[in-house]
Amino acid sequence: MAETDASTSRGVFRLHVLQAKFGDCLVLEFGTTGAPRFMLIDGGPQGTYEAHLRPFLQKLAADGHGLELAMLSHVDNDHVSGLLDLFSELRTQSEGGEPPLVRLGSLWHNSFFQGPSDRQVEPALRAALAMAAPESAVAGHLGAILNGVSEGNRLRLLCELVKIPLNPGFSDGEIVTDTAQPFSMENLRLRVIGPSRRNLDQLRVEWLEWLDKHADEIGRERPLSVQADRSIPNLSSIAVLAEAAGKSILLTGDARGDHLLNGLEDAALLAPGGRLHVSVLKLPHHGSARNITREFFERVTADTYVVSADGRNGNPDLDPLLWLVDAARADQREIEIVITNETPSTQKLVASRSPRTSGYALRTLARGKSLVTVTLADG
Repeated sequence: MAETDASTSRGVFRLHVLQAKFGDCLVLEFGTTGAPRFMLIDGGPQGTYEAHLRPFLQKLAADGHGLELAMLSHVDNDHVSGLLDLFSELRTQSEGGEPPLVRLGSLWHNSFFQGPSDRQVEPALRAALAMAAPESAVAGHLGAILNGVSEGNRLRLLCELVKIPLNPGFSDGEIVTDTAQPFSMENLRLRVIGPSRRNLDQLRVEWLEWLDKHADEIGRERPLSVQADRSIPNLSSIAVLAEAAGKSILLTGDARGDHLLNGLEDAALLAPGGRLHVSVLKLPHHGSARNITREFFERVTADTYVVSADGRNGNPDLDPLLWLVDAARADQREIEIVITNETPSTQKLVASRSPRTSGYALRTLARGKSLVTVTLADG
C-alpha cells in the first residue's frame, strides 16, 4: 500500500498546446499522478472551442477532473473567443438547472478600461474610429481593439452570472505586478510578471498622444504604420512564470519582449543585463518580430520553445525563429521548437538552418489532432 501511495503522489507537469490556428489555447497539467490538476490559458479564436477545447474539457470531466483556474491573457479575439463559448455554455447549463460541462474554480481576467486611469482611452478610440473611413486599415485596427474590449466586458459579466470568482486574492480586482503575490496550488507556483501599472500608464499616455497626433491623418485616410507592437490589448497581456516539479514555463500572452524583461527584473528573476533559463518559453504574439528582439532570446533561454500560429499575419516571423536557434547554437544548447502548424517561416527555417547541424528539433502538431503535449515531469 505504501508503494501505491508513493506512486500516485509523484509530481506531474505538462503543457498541452491545443490547436488554435492563429490564436492561443493552452492547458497546464500539474499536481500528482494520482490527482492531476488543470489550468486553462486562453481559449483561441472562433471555432477552437467546439473543435478542440470542448472535447478536451469533456474528457477531463469524464475522468473526474475540473479546471482549478482559467486565465485570459488579454482581450484579443484570437484568445478570448473560446472562453466566451465556454462561459456561455456554463451559463446556459446553470440557468437550465443542468450540471456544468466542467467544474471551474476561478477566472483571472483584466477587463481593459475598468481602471479610472484607462477611461480616457476608450472615448478617444471611439472618436478616432468615427472619423476613419469605414473600409480603411486604421478603422479595422481600431474596431478590432474596441471589439476586444466589448468581448472582455462580456466575459466579466458571464463570470458574474455563473458565480465563478474573478481575480480572487488580488487587490482592487486587477492583476498587475505591483500588487500580485506568488500564487500556489498543489505543486504549482505562479508568479505574475506582467503587466505592470507603469506599463499600463505608459501605454495609456502613448495611445492618447498617438491618437491626438494622427487625428488628421485618420480622417484623410493617410497610411499609418507603427513599427513596434503598440496594440492596447497585446501590451496589457497577463504574463506568468509557472513552476512545478523543478521545472518552469514562461507564459507570455502577446506581451512585448522589453516589457517581459522589465517584469522579470522587477520580480528579481532576472538580474539587470543577466540571463534566465526556463524549461519552456511560449513565444509572445505567435512569434511576431514586432514583439521580440534578438536580445530577448539571448537573455531568456529555454529547452523548448512553443509557438501557436498558422502563418496568418506572417506569424511566426522567420527572424525570431532564426534568433532563438542561433542563440541556442552559440550556447551549445540542444533545443526543441514545438509549433501547432507548419508555416512558410518554419519551412524557411529548416532550409536555412538544418535541424541536424544547428542543434534543434522541430515538432509540429499532427494534422487532424487537437493537441501536442510538452511533458516536463510525468511522475
